[in-house]
Amino acid sequence: MEVFVARSRLALIPLLLALLSLSFGSSSSLTSSSSELQILTAERRIDLASHIIRVVLTLKVQNDGASPAKNVLLAFPPPQVKHLALIQAAELTGKKKKKAVHPLDVTPSNHADGPNGAKFFSISLRNPLTTGGSVSIEVSYILTQSLEPFPVEISQSEPQLVLYRDSALILSPYAIKQQTTVIRTPSTKVESFTRVEPSSQIRTELKYGPYENQSPYSYTPILVHFENNNPFAVVEELVREIEISHWGNLQITEHYTLVHNGAKHKGGFSRVEYQSRPTISGVSSFKHLVAKLPPRVHSVYYRDNIGNISTSHLRTSYSKSELEIEPRYPLLGGWRATFVIGYGLPLQDFLFESNDGRRYLNFSFGCPIAETVVNKITNKVVLPEGSKNPSVIVPFSVEHLSETKYTYLDIVGRPVVVLEKENVVPEHNSHFQVYYNFHPMFMLAEPLMLTSVFFFLFVAAVAYLHMDISIRK
Repeated sequence: MEVFVARSRLALIPLLLALLSLSFGSSSSLTSSSSELQILTAERRIDLASHIIRVVLTLKVQNDGASPAKNVLLAFPPPQVKHLALIQAAELTGKKKKKAVHPLDVTPSNHADGPNGAKFFSISLRNPLTTGGSVSIEVSYILTQSLEPFPVEISQSEPQLVLYRDSALILSPYAIKQQTTVIRTPSTKVESFTRVEPSSQIRTELKYGPYENQSPYSYTPILVHFENNNPFAVVEELVREIEISHWGNLQITEHYTLVHNGAKHKGGFSRVEYQSRPTISGVSSFKHLVAKLPPRVHSVYYRDNIGNISTSHLRTSYSKSELEIEPRYPLLGGWRATFVIGYGLPLQDFLFESNDGRRYLNFSFGCPIAETVVNKITNKVVLPEGSKNPSVIVPFSVEHLSETKYTYLDIVGRPVVVLEKENVVPEHNSHFQVYYNFHPMFMLAEPLMLTSVFFFLFVAAVAYLHMDISIRK
């Protein structure tokens, strides 16, 4: 018995060694891949002019390894990953006027977290990067709700100050030979910023670097405290219903829950002071919003729970339509408003027929209000009754659901395609397509139903008039 146990233990040793080698290999794969690549030059430009932070990162990557590289990794600290709304990458070829941009795929990496919980995204190169070769890559990403109001509460007459946290050095799993970071603020009113030599301030730009020969995962925290009076417009929820009628109309209804996400208002509110001193009083409030609607819009309305709101102006042209709206009251920090925007569109501008005979809707996904962050958007596409086999094409990841809606004269209900997405920015305002099958005979269902009802009513009326139901003879 003891010999059997000993042999069993000896048999487990190779298995344990194999598991250890696999785990070590997975943990060291990132290190080995990082040592094969290095970044010759890196330039990062951070735009803080709005409450939506836009970053452009330009890299020149060189392969020093023995084998071709197919991917380049990007590293982000955990706080930025949480607020990352969009990330795109492109390969740059040519010089100056002949420069060409080739989009690249960017996906979350399955590598284990780096030091201090760093998360990774993988850029797939168009062609494998050979030994000794280099490639120029431009990365654009957007961060939302990353500016912290400080102080967190302000009075009506105070400006809005915010904090931005980042690193003077670019977080990367690769060694960087030379790098520079430029931060652009909305004005020259910068209260303070962390100095990491060499660093300087020239008008609205803070420059960090150039820094040379930085090792992987180098990180130097910085803090920028500056004035930003732009309205922090955040739509907590936007529910848009797109109802298709094959009789020639497309009806859009949008339900908004809007909040000012900047420094919260404290104390009382004086409308007299707000209107008499507009450049000083409530400088960070919402005075008006502009919604960019499709051209040839008609039957536009703007209302809330009380009723119609008359403070709106619609400007239309052949190429665009703009709806300028004013809330019933100014929105200061922490205040919110709910309202509805509705409008109609000609069907022929948005509904088409594909080569295989299927019909498809081509419509814009995001929020039409400029410079707005949407915490959650829900697009509901109501298809005509009788539509079958709906399918969706969206240029980014969304959650896809299905519902059924019953309206007047419906028998089996109308299929509803529901598309949901969180953390939406203006750059998500691209088109999506909903394909479906529809037989033209279904268009006659409601007219035939109405005709049949009136016919039977007429027959019943005639029968009643010619029927003798009296008990006399």
